[in-house]
Amino acid sequence: MDAKTREIIGCHIGDRSRESAIALWQSIPAVYRQCAKVYTDFWEAYVTVIPSKRHEAVGKDSGLTSYIERLNNTLRQRIARLVRKTLSFSKKLKNHIGAIWLFIHDYNRQIRQKLAEQGDLVFSSGLH
Repeated sequence: MDAKTREIIGCHIGDRSRESAIALWQSIPAVYRQCAKVYTDFWEAYVTVIPSKRHEAVGKDSGLTSYIERLNNTLRQRIARLVRKTLSFSKKLKNHIGAIWLFIHDYNRQIRQKLAEQGDLVFSSGLH
């Protein structure tokens, strides 16, 4: 997630394995991988995958992961199929993945629209 615009710039849907960390890192556009600072929790997979020049593991009390934690909560609130024990819970992984991608695209569309209305030209165009 871009800290300035709150746009989701990379995503991988999977477990917290090293392979998933690699896929997440690769999903981030090259310009971010070269320049941005990435703040994560202390999960070992992130430490081994994200270059140390770009990575800083921080605790929740730092506030540097609060935006992504808020996004995770929003995902659970808006995508009922992610919450077990609801009528819309799906057993198929493809349905979960599709719902998450639809949410991400709509979320980014709303952010871009809001930034355009505010006249803020410092948002990434062309990232989908």
